[in-house]
Amino acid sequence: MVARTVRWTVGLGLGAVWWWAVLRITLGQGAGVLEGAVAAGGWGLSLLPVHCVPKGRADGAVPTGRWVAAWRAGDVTRASPHPRSGEVSDPS
Repeated sequence: MVARTVRWTVGLGLGAVWWWAVLRITLGQGAGVLEGAVAAGGWGLSLLPVHCVPKGRADGAVPTGRWVAAWRAGDVTRASPHPRSGEVSDPS
């Protein structure tokens, strides 16, 4: 519970600092490199896929090596060659 509170506090604090930098850039005349770096860094972090989970925990994830195992087991379907004109394909 404490860790959750700390995470929320840190997140809200960093969000406030980001908004301060963005508002200072857009409204203020004295914005500098620090505000630009904070705003660009916060925007860059928003592009990260934070809602992703490891492949092993994802719903419907295909296990690693599934296709290699199927190939080695001979479960791969092989299409028969197309018959040439006038020939009949052999279903065997």
